[in-house]
Amino acid sequence: MTAGFNPGRPLHRDWRAAWIAVRNLLRDPEDTEQVFRIMRALNADTSHRNYTRLLRSAEGGRIAFRHVELADRLGDRGWIDAFPAGSVGAAYRAFLDRTGFSAQGLADISYAENAEFRDSEHPYAWFGRRERDVHDIWHVLTGYTAEEPLGEACLVAFSYAQTGGLGWGAIGAMAALKSLKITRDTRFARAVWEGYRNGRRAAWLHGEDYEALLAEPLDAARRRLGIVEPVAYQRAQAWLRGRGLSGI
Repeated sequence: MTAGFNPGRPLHRDWRAAWIAVRNLLRDPEDTEQVFRIMRALNADTSHRNYTRLLRSAEGGRIAFRHVELADRLGDRGWIDAFPAGSVGAAYRAFLDRTGFSAQGLADISYAENAEFRDSEHPYAWFGRRERDVHDIWHVLTGYTAEEPLGEACLVAFSYAQTGGLGWGAIGAMAALKSLKITRDTRFARAVWEGYRNGRRAAWLHGEDYEALLAEPLDAARRRLGIVEPVAYQRAQAWLRGRGLSGI
């Protein structure tokens, strides 16, 4: 752990570092490390505020007390394979198989920028790791694909609405502006705005017990959580694919 690091004190926002990282990410949407640089530069006290919100929620005290490390849990393939067809866990398993992603892989990328959080036992650091580890589960719940920039842009807009983290908002806004410049069309931007609205309307997903959630039927979980079908996203996705622009 970095000497003198105190996760109880929020980092100061670094707008210059965020701008450089956003530009790098827009040039190469596969460079996931830039996402964590943006989060570090802009999110400041986001995890602190949301951890406090977790403690105020009905099940938050129990979740915080158990202190489950989701990267470890989600990396247990035997546990993931046991979820029945139609469940959130089964959809997450299909996501892993389709993309080749893993919770530990995402964690390892994050530690390139935030190594001090790896072993920190502070509750804010734990919650920050939890925020990271649920990202791909949110892909499954929302229906936003992880393989195309549009899906990621919509999910980061959804995440901004859910968390209030400026890093998420910056990525979504810049992706929408880039799409307008390239396509001269508003479909991409409208889908991103829809992602934000859907995130505002949905239940607060950081208050969920993810071990229990993965066992729920996917459709029932979406209804319970108020996650609606992303119609503008689906239309924009089809339009971009039809014109060979899905990689913008």
